[in-house]
Formats: sequence, structure tokens, C-alpha cells
Amino acid sequence: MPRHALSRRQFLSTSAAAVAAGSLAAPKLLRGQNRSSKLNIAFIGVGGRGGANLQAIARTADENVVALCDVNGNNLDAMAERYPSARKYRDFRKLYDEAKDIDAVVVSTCEHTHAYATLPALQLGKPVYCEKPLTLNVAEARIVSEAAKKARVATQMGTQIHATANYRRVVELIQSGAIGKVGEVHVWVGRAWGLQSKEEAEANRDIVFVTERPREEQQPPAYLDWDLWIGPAPMRPYHEVYFPGPKWYRWWDFGNGTMSDLGSHWNDLPFWALKLDAPRTIEAFGPDPHPEIAPASMRAVYEYGPRGDMPAVKLTWYQGTHKPAIWQEHPLVKSYGSGVLFIGEGGKMLLADYGRHVLLPEDEFKDFVRPEPFIPDSPGQQQQWLDAIRNGTPTDSPFDTYAGLLTEANHLGNVAFRAGTKLEWDSAAMRVTNTRAADPFLSREPRAGWSLG
Repeated sequence: MPRHALSRRQFLSTSAAAVAAGSLAAPKLLRGQNRSSKLNIAFIGVGGRGGANLQAIARTADENVVALCDVNGNNLDAMAERYPSARKYRDFRKLYDEAKDIDAVVVSTCEHTHAYATLPALQLGKPVYCEKPLTLNVAEARIVSEAAKKARVATQMGTQIHATANYRRVVELIQSGAIGKVGEVHVWVGRAWGLQSKEEAEANRDIVFVTERPREEQQPPAYLDWDLWIGPAPMRPYHEVYFPGPKWYRWWDFGNGTMSDLGSHWNDLPFWALKLDAPRTIEAFGPDPHPEIAPASMRAVYEYGPRGDMPAVKLTWYQGTHKPAIWQEHPLVKSYGSGVLFIGEGGKMLLADYGRHVLLPEDEFKDFVRPEPFIPDSPGQQQQWLDAIRNGTPTDSPFDTYAGLLTEANHLGNVAFRAGTKLEWDSAAMRVTNTRAADPFLSREPRAGWSLG
């Protein structure tokens, strides 16, 4: 077995302690780092979100760019013109072979390589900022979480909406009891990236209509290293239905459709507000699962147990054409194309999206006095991570606790969909206890030459 290969047996026998409680210790300070000096940062993936992260960290926060890596030569060359002193790499494995001067790493690659680009940094004791979702599957999320717990460095999953004032005010309202104890949550998104009919694709102005893996082989663009782009996934010929992003999101080998992408943002709000951890059961509904393409429309139902003084809660996720019944019945709720609805005691509700929220029924809350804010404003997810590196302060989405658990939960919705049955999840043992149908979708063996450990 390759050095870092992950077998299903190893996955199922992984220690339970990592997610049961998480690491309570603050990130350790970067050894030998003067708090007033600039950090030497490597950027893996420098187009799209990677370019935005580089702008926020290197240009706005004024840190040193010492290494740039991207399988897309156009992205790499464009950033190298801005940072001519930075070393250039196409393969992040080679970057880690020359990492002595690197203080921290930012990972903004495609979803299927997140874990492979993140884990080596943690094993070297370097802080990591990784775009959402943290990993491609449940097993990878647990491996990265455990590595982060052991490394005790500053980590942050890039879910930028988490840093906004609106999310903070919603969390404060829920946790201060504005609508009473919450036993039911509905989360819906309009996006439908996945297996669609042609009519659905046109209605959603989708970027590509595809129902099967292409049989013909196309020539990759000269600037793209297709072998490195495939990375740990099973090799297949290049085709324009996979590249550039976000086309790859819909393919199970490279992403997880709408759920892993937007679940990281929208399920984040109830996860935070209700202090969710690991679901006890997960069940999904939708079309028959496709072996290669994620669903455009589906829903997943999660059941969480009590947490402290918070009661058990049922969270239902909807994407595409699936919507909660109240969305059809309540005009205000329907005006939210994507949203989160918390249902509390006595019919009280809180409706929210990225930038607004409202307490319902509105006439019952006309004299409501909001709690004084108790969640500090965020300087932004990237800056919060930089502050954590220098000062040992916490981040909003550390890998070893929050980000790892949220990622696992989102992936389990897709696992239930693909398995076609309700799952009973034992988080401590990292296994589905009532069926083996889910096992093939919890982890996968990487392609030769790629490994985790």
C-alpha cells in the first residue's frame, strides 16, 4: 500500500476522539515568527477564489508571496508577473519539497484536491487556509480534522459569508431565545448544478447540459496540465464538460454538486446558531442517483440529538426544484430565492438569507428588543486567519472542530442520496451502522502517485 493510501478498513477504524470533542486549545504561535514581520505564504491555486484570496492576503494584508502553484499556466503566469520573486510550481507536491521558508499555506484548488494540498502543510506544522468544502468526502474530512488537531496551528475554511454581520445577528437572536427553542430548520437554495433535463438547464441558465460521461476525447488547452488537474481522481480524457470551473462541480469524481458547494454557506448558519455537531440520522429524496453526476434537485433530512440546553432538531436541506411547503404558502418566505427558516416554539420563526433577516410573525415582534451584540465583528475570514497565526487567537471555522464537522454533515447528505436509504451515523466510530450500502461513498482510494496519511 502506498505510504499515505487510505483503505476503507483504516477509515472505519480511525480514532473516535477527534470529532467527539474537538481541540479546545488555541492555535500555537508560529515558531520563530516575529509578530510584526510579514508572513511568507504559499498560494496553491491562484485563479478564481485563489486570486481573490491572494488579493486579500498578499495585497490588502501586505504579506510576502513566496510560492505560487497552479495547474493552469495562464493563472500561474499572470500572478507570477505580479510577484516575480515567488517560486512557480505546477505540482504542489514539489512545492512541499521546498517548503522550509514557507510560514503558511492558502489552498484554493478544485474540491477533489483540497485534502491532498492541505494535509502536507499540516504535517509540516504550517497554518492553512482552505476554501470550502474542506474535502471531497467524509473520510478525507476526518483525516484533515485529526491532522489539524495534532498540528495545533491556525486553520480556517473559506466560507466568507460566515464573517458577515447579518449571520452574527441571526446567531445572537437564536442563541438568546428570541423565538424560543428551535426544533425544526429548513434550508433551501435555488441553484441546481447537477443532472438536469435540458429544460431545467435552460431554466437555470446552466453552463453545461450533460447527462453522461463524454465518449470522445478532446485535446486539453496548451496551458493546462490535465494529469495534474485530475490529481487523485480516476483518470479520464479531457473534455470541455469538466473544465473550466464550475463545470466540474457536478461530477462525483471532482465535486459533490450543489450540496457541498452551497451547503458550506447555507447550512453554516443553522450549524453555528444551533451548535450542531454530528447528525444521528440522514435521509435523502430525489431522482434515482446517477453513478457519475450529482443531482440537480434533491432534499436531505438530518436529525440531530440534544446539545446542552438545546433540544433535538430536524434540519431539511432543499436544492433546485425542491422547496419546503411553507415556501409555497407564505409570500414573504417565497420571496427568499434561497434562505434559512428557523421554527421555534409557539409558531415563532426567523427567516434569513445572506444579507437580511426577519422575525415572524412580524406583528408579534414589533416591540421586540434585540439583544446587545455579543459576537464580535469579524475582520474578514482571511484576516482573522492571519491574526490567529500571529496571536494564537481562534478562527471561525477551524478544521479540527467546526469546519470538519460541517463538511462531514454536508457530505453525508449526498452519501444518503447515493446509498438510497436512511443512514444511522455513528460519528465516534466513523461508520454507518444500519447498512453497508453507504460505505463506497464515504471514501475512495486515490489514483496511483497520490496519497493521504
